[in-house]
Amino acid sequence: MDADPTPVDAVMAGRHCVRAFLPREVPRQVVEDILAVARRAPSGTNLQPWRVHVLTGATRSRLVDAVCAAYDAEAPGHTAEYDYYPAEFFEPYLARRRKIGWGLYGLLGIAKGDTARMRAQMRRNYQFFDAPVGLIFSIDRRMGRGGWLDYGMFLQNVMLAARARGLDTCPQVAWLDYHRIIGEVLGFGPQEMLVCGMSLGYADPDAIENTLATERAALEEFVAFHE
Repeated sequence: MDADPTPVDAVMAGRHCVRAFLPREVPRQVVEDILAVARRAPSGTNLQPWRVHVLTGATRSRLVDAVCAAYDAEAPGHTAEYDYYPAEFFEPYLARRRKIGWGLYGLLGIAKGDTARMRAQMRRNYQFFDAPVGLIFSIDRRMGRGGWLDYGMFLQNVMLAARARGLDTCPQVAWLDYHRIIGEVLGFGPQEMLVCGMSLGYADPDAIENTLATERAALEEFVAFHE
């Protein structure tokens, strides 16, 4: 009998970035189940380069407060340890970036030039968009590029495993600028390097920002068949 891809396809198609969460608690066992299945992600010679910090309760609040204070003060010297984006955007990537940015701001009624509201929306990243669980991912800085590629597959597994259980996520680059604060709060070792953050919880169905729909390029834009 042929396998039915429908359930897996539905989970992949149903995953999207959620930017507003309900205060509903996520049981620890559910988080453990998500991470347990996500660890089946492939990695070169089975190195499994991922390390996960699960933040709830007082520790989550302590990190949120510390980073939000630095953000509000516009404290200098907070920069990422690695370049996530190119130094200068070019097409077609520039258009894609602008479309999702203005799509989100449009839903929220944030006009071009309204820097105060833009900063307020950006600040919500550092509150994990009110999700009850914050995930901080790190890697040993001595790892090569292959380890980072492996890490991407692990992150995808986390998000898909969450969606399969009725939860939603938002992977977050925004935390990168505050890696020193994160390292201090979570006790990073000298070789531990921040990869990204992620919000985890139950989506707020009434939040307008959660209706943001992103497009994907047609296959002919990125696929070449060689026959």
